[in-house]
Amino acid sequence: MIDEIKELIIKDLNLEDMKISDIDENAPLFSGDGLGLDSVDALELGLSMQKKYGIAVDAKTDNLKEIYHSVKSLADFVEKNRK
Repeated sequence: MIDEIKELIIKDLNLEDMKISDIDENAPLFSGDGLGLDSVDALELGLSMQKKYGIAVDAKTDNLKEIYHSVKSLADFVEKNRK
């Protein structure tokens, strides 16, 4: 699941210069210490996860910051909630 999420991020956010191995599963997605994604990336990632896994993650979702913290936290959320 972790590699699937990494592939989704690379493909859907057009990060073609990155490889799966370049992404630390525990690194923050939205800080300079991690991938450095922004709010537009979060929206695109949410839509991609909804299409691929049938999971809606939006502003009304509880613990949104924790879910989007890292690849690992996203993978854990998908595992628990996928349809």
